[in-house]
Amino acid sequence: MKNILHVTNIYFTLPYFIGDQFIYFNNKGNNLHVICSPSILLSDYADKMKFNYSEVNILRAIRPIKDLIAIFKICRYIKVSKIDIVVGHTPKGGLLAMLSAYLLRVPKRIYFRHGLVYETSTGFKRKLLVTLDRITAFCATDIVCVSPSVYKRSLVDKLNRADKQLILGKGTCTGIDIIKVFNPFQINLQKSQELRTKLELGKDSIVIGYCGRLVCDKGIVQLIQAFDLVKESNPGNDFRLLLVGMFEQRDSLPIDIVNQIQKDKDIIITGFINENIEYYYALMNVYVLPSFREGFPTSVLEASSMQIPILTTRVTGCIDSIIEDVTGIFVENSSISIANGIEYYLNHPSIANEHGRNGRDFVTKYFDQEIIWSEIEKLYEK
Repeated sequence: MKNILHVTNIYFTLPYFIGDQFIYFNNKGNNLHVICSPSILLSDYADKMKFNYSEVNILRAIRPIKDLIAIFKICRYIKVSKIDIVVGHTPKGGLLAMLSAYLLRVPKRIYFRHGLVYETSTGFKRKLLVTLDRITAFCATDIVCVSPSVYKRSLVDKLNRADKQLILGKGTCTGIDIIKVFNPFQINLQKSQELRTKLELGKDSIVIGYCGRLVCDKGIVQLIQAFDLVKESNPGNDFRLLLVGMFEQRDSLPIDIVNQIQKDKDIIITGFINENIEYYYALMNVYVLPSFREGFPTSVLEASSMQIPILTTRVTGCIDSIIEDVTGIFVENSSISIANGIEYYLNHPSIANEHGRNGRDFVTKYFDQEIIWSEIEKLYEK
């Protein structure tokens, strides 16, 4: 039996980065723990997933005094709970987790490198973010890069020694539930129709979908502009843009784009969805992730598992998430390229259907959560 502590700076990463992995390792006889910034959702989720938790303010920005307080609280929790393994997620959560575990000489310190946040930064900020990632990596005993491209870039940028880092299978941090959740054959048609009605989608609506944070780094500005182009070029069709996600202050969208999203009757914004997200995917005809950087886009795997054709960019993380011209198509980070990709699938429905079917096969073969969890188990035992 091991005491395993996950540290992250924000609640919504727990279902996406770990999810049913909590139950899996609990059933193996381990005690699971979480340290996370305060959230009204955390208590219910802890009860559901059977883990102990402590709320500690972990800010995304660098705040020396508050960060030292957070480190003190994390160290105290590690000592009192006799933690054997510390797992750090997100840049700031990973940094504070690895520093705390290093100070207390926890034998297994695992840093999940979910992406390279400095990729879209410049100047001093970029240098600072690179340095912080190197400090995190130095304190870790093992570094899990969530995709092959993150693995390669980490070595090119000299973030750590090669012998410290690894990939779980073909990538991702926890895999996909392809049977009970992201399975198009398990969708309740009545429930799906109720959601379609709630979102005011017609039976002939063509739904272009996105799932994630609504920020600039995700290419949301270009996606909105592409949506306008598609509507202008195809005036006779009922196009809808379904944005499953929430606005954020960090890397926030320009005010004119926010206003357009909120006022355009053809754009649907759901806010944060905590459950039954597969039903939103089930409404989509095409999934688009025009990101400028990723670790490994779990949303692409979720959409592929739901047999949706994918449009994404050839950037870190995204490049590993599809097989080009088999499960999806690469586009540029431009409105014209994204619009062309959307129209290609709409004009070639047989190819769209084929890519969707191939996508589920791809996810089933390499990203089933049971495959990834077994790799994590080996890492814990190493």
